[in-house]
Amino acid sequence: MTQYCFAPADQPSLPIAGAADRFPVRRIFCVGRNYAAHAAEMGNAVETDAPFYFTKSAHALLQAGQDMPYPQATRDLHHEVELVVAIGQSVGLTNPPADEVAIFGYAVGLDMTRRDLQAAAKDGRKPWDTGKDFENAAIIGAITPAEGALLDAAQIRLDVNGQMRQSAPLSDMIHSVKAIIAHLSTLYHLRSGDLIMTGTPAGVGAVQRGDKLSGSIDGLEPVTTTIV
Repeated sequence: MTQYCFAPADQPSLPIAGAADRFPVRRIFCVGRNYAAHAAEMGNAVETDAPFYFTKSAHALLQAGQDMPYPQATRDLHHEVELVVAIGQSVGLTNPPADEVAIFGYAVGLDMTRRDLQAAAKDGRKPWDTGKDFENAAIIGAITPAEGALLDAAQIRLDVNGQMRQSAPLSDMIHSVKAIIAHLSTLYHLRSGDLIMTGTPAGVGAVQRGDKLSGSIDGLEPVTTTIV
């Protein structure tokens, strides 16, 4: 048995809708600027050639329904609701055909962002890590198995305190799920447990302590949290 100098952290995981098993989370990839209206509201040109990515640590995961403590080192915490894709049985192929990648299921996620830190990083031509990858920055709901998800005409939405902030059809994504997986597979060997957060529609904005967030996509389990 392997001996450690201190107890290792628990394996991050997510519930699976309708099942007792849990989904072990390995890595979290995030797609930037995947909705044209969101790119425009952030003052960026729409890039259609290929997706681009940043990452969040699996240990940044917060379970849906749990409170999110307002994070340190920011005064401008923003919400971004997203479709999350969960990779199933290990792929391990470079540049596989998109229809051969094993998608385990889908979920609704919140890509929480320290916008002031992200903006400072952009201004300094520096990485976004401090703005995007921090404790509780990936709030993700239960995963609905792929065979039970009907997303072709689905709408993605985020309400804050019962008022709609974000709403768009998933068909507005610049890069589809299949296209993202096909491209990401040329950069990484996708493995079981990887998650892909596929980008957010327009309407992102700041949240404060006491705000109640509820994200939804037709046919999937919602994601909820309260900022405390």
